[in-house]
Amino acid sequence: MSRSVNPSFPAKPRIAIVGTGALGTYYGARLVKAGHDVHFLVRTGLATLLARGVRIKLPTERLHVKRIQGYATTAEIGPCDLVIVAVKATANRDLKKLLTPLLHDDTVVLTLQNGLGVEEPVAEIVGAHRTAGAICYIGATRPKPGVVECSFPGLLMIGELGRPANGRTRALATLFNKAGLKCEAQDDLDGQRWQKLVWNVPFNGIAIAAGGITTDVILADEGLRTLAQKLMEEIMSTAAEFGHKMPRAFMELQFERTAKIGKYRPSSLIDFQEGRAVELEEIWGEPVRRARAIGASVPRLEMLYWLLRRLLAARKKVKQC
Repeated sequence: MSRSVNPSFPAKPRIAIVGTGALGTYYGARLVKAGHDVHFLVRTGLATLLARGVRIKLPTERLHVKRIQGYATTAEIGPCDLVIVAVKATANRDLKKLLTPLLHDDTVVLTLQNGLGVEEPVAEIVGAHRTAGAICYIGATRPKPGVVECSFPGLLMIGELGRPANGRTRALATLFNKAGLKCEAQDDLDGQRWQKLVWNVPFNGIAIAAGGITTDVILADEGLRTLAQKLMEEIMSTAAEFGHKMPRAFMELQFERTAKIGKYRPSSLIDFQEGRAVELEEIWGEPVRRARAIGASVPRLEMLYWLLRRLLAARKKVKQC
């Protein structure tokens, strides 16, 4: 489904947050705090959120949103102007069932999912003209329902699927900025996704493959730090083949920022250690496949992908025993 439109966005949108992990809870609570009409799909811990609201711990402040509009199904929420997809890409098999009740003719669906190729499943359901994506540079965890610990609020980069930013994109960016969430509208969404992989591929992957270590350990180990650098170089080289060139200074910036966050458990490591699904294909598999498609050499990325795949298969086998 496709059509040519000049999309607009209402000044006071009705918003649905699909998923209340760390990102959905954090961004949704900030929007509520800013006075927006926000409705949360809560698949675990609904009673807790309704009774206690959301508490957010930031480096310089504490936020408490006492009243949350939470629901067990999206059918109870009904059509919204903005739908924010905050479930992991590993749950996309349920995406059509989740999104359909939330749509009207002009609904925009913004996915916060990690990795490459995450807008396309949304577009297959709602149409490319209603699909947008966000790259989230944030350090946040949800230790329990309704509680978020955010060590690095970071920023959001948002863009449209397959087209430059437009009036709707900029309206979305304004909405987030007014809610205290630093946000920028970007013309090249795909390029931004490759940039996010420069950090996600090495630090999430090595943290798991090296036995469950934090980012400070990776930085302090000469061999692991070198491996992280080589993985970054492979991602950047492949991205350049697709027209997304990045200066070497961008790679150096990733190490500088990572050093500042100290002893940090990447999100994929947390998922792995807590027995949840890991975004294997979106973060490691898809860049491998895209590299192969153009004949690009990414030996370390391929090795890391297969190691992670084997570790996840072994974990699954243990759980089934």
